[in-house]
Amino acid sequence: MAIPASELILNPEGSIYHLHLRPEHVASTVITVGDPDRVAAVTAHFDTITHTVQCREFKTSTGTYKGKPITVISTGIGTDNIDIVLNELDALVNIDFKTRTLKKTLTSLDIIRIGTSGSIQEDIPVDSFLLSDMAIGLDALLHFYDSASIQHPEIQKAFIEHMGWAAEKSEPYVVSCDRDLASHFLSDQVVQGFTATNVGFYGPQGRVLRLQTSDATMNQKLGEFRYFDKLSIPFRESKITNLEMETAGIYGLAKLLGHRAVSMNAILANRATGTFSKEPNKTTDHLIQYTLDRIATM
Repeated sequence: MAIPASELILNPEGSIYHLHLRPEHVASTVITVGDPDRVAAVTAHFDTITHTVQCREFKTSTGTYKGKPITVISTGIGTDNIDIVLNELDALVNIDFKTRTLKKTLTSLDIIRIGTSGSIQEDIPVDSFLLSDMAIGLDALLHFYDSASIQHPEIQKAFIEHMGWAAEKSEPYVVSCDRDLASHFLSDQVVQGFTATNVGFYGPQGRVLRLQTSDATMNQKLGEFRYFDKLSIPFRESKITNLEMETAGIYGLAKLLGHRAVSMNAILANRATGTFSKEPNKTTDHLIQYTLDRIATM
């Protein structure tokens, strides 16, 4: 059955609605960044750039790094934008735009987020690299999809009880990275973490300027949360390590759509110690170089 024009929206030249990309513009390895300006910071390392386009906050460049085709796309901030980017990337590789039908053979993308984040644990200092082994979404995105099969209800229940999570807030959901993909990015330079994906930057991350938050102890409780997974091998103790705004959405939609995803975080702030990186751009650039080199050897 053909997908209606109201659901799969294409531009007059045949590109997907928001991203303004056509299928031939997308490589099977995709790097996502939040800031459109960071696309150029990544592609500055490329051997070649074959295509660049921008619509609103969605800037995309495709090229090669050490001979490997890579697409770099900016998502903007938040899981609402992740919903657009992940669905449209999937449509580009898995839907025939001429017939508006699903392809018989589906393509799995490797999606690597390179982003910035703030630690809430004292022992994860600024300027360190963190790979999000799991993420907990404090937004509502995944609940709009049939997603129970990829969530971790035991961890979610323990988190809700520990936090005294207000009923009027959306129920948190926990998803994991693709651990096979993640294995390519692990080294003694990288900390593995459990990332909280927040629905905002100020109140939802416990920041107070003029408005008071509904729970002044939220970040303290986040940092104190522990989940002991007695079924994991090896035995795993999970604790929330850092805060950002996209990872859980990426992990959830990637799993549902059959793609592999991992999130690499440059820790620029430590909320527990009140410190911020003195050279944030340098730290982010180092993470970009590290990630590109790891991709090139996959």
